[in-house]
Amino acid sequence: MLEPREGPPELIIVTGISGSGKGTVLKCLEDLGYYSVDNLPTLLIPKFAELTMSSPSIKSAALGVDVREGVGLKELPKVVASLRHQLTTTLVFLEADDATIIRRFSETRRPHPLGREESVAKSLKKERLLLAPIRELADHTIDTARFNVHELRQIIAQKFRGTREEAKLMICVTSFGFRNGVPSDSDLVFDVRFLPNPNYIPEFKDLTGKHPSVARYIRSFPQTQEFMKRITDLLIYLLPHYIREGKSYLTISFGCTGGQHRSVMMAAEIHKRLNKAGYTVKEVHRDAKKK
Repeated sequence: MLEPREGPPELIIVTGISGSGKGTVLKCLEDLGYYSVDNLPTLLIPKFAELTMSSPSIKSAALGVDVREGVGLKELPKVVASLRHQLTTTLVFLEADDATIIRRFSETRRPHPLGREESVAKSLKKERLLLAPIRELADHTIDTARFNVHELRQIIAQKFRGTREEAKLMICVTSFGFRNGVPSDSDLVFDVRFLPNPNYIPEFKDLTGKHPSVARYIRSFPQTQEFMKRITDLLIYLLPHYIREGKSYLTISFGCTGGQHRSVMMAAEIHKRLNKAGYTVKEVHRDAKKK
């Protein structure tokens, strides 16, 4: 989860028709920095809100409530009305037409929360009646039938990112040695074994690509300069697209033979360039100095 959001305490309650995308919305809010909890019993919401307001580390929270709550769902309008007198409380109601919901249940092969005894269509009719009073109180009603998952995440980010320019993309730039295997969490992998290897120069052998002399040696070749420029341009182009598609974490891995020199220098350089471009970047050297 990201750092707590700035500003006064805020609570978002996400509810709506089963299969309308509540899980996607909660995950998006979590990525935006909200402390997210799904299916909290209605009667516990005031206590949860109280703890949220008093916690120094949680400034904003998001709760998922749906028809699984059963009879307690009838108390939700009263609870929401009370909370609105205590802190900023937003009720988001998600819905979609019957055909879309039935198709989604068919694709996932999951039963409707109201049970298997009746068809999804009949269960939906009952659910809409149960949720009608809550829908009337909604601050935002979103018809998710019009959006795919990525578009829905973008809509939620636009509504609730606050003063942030965009949802944070946490980037990890990693160096590694191919002899020890490619990092399993890599999203993008670049092989820099085509660059001249400092390992064959005696004074560089026991150093890493972080050492100024080693880095200067690797940079002295025109192919290094060309590669760094092309990779930087590629990443600066790609990252906004990853953000728009809802990606929150990205691991970019650079590999050489042993993970000591070329990959270390390249990871450090790309870390510096992405930082300068305004991204939050972590630098990791998995195999440096590993014997």
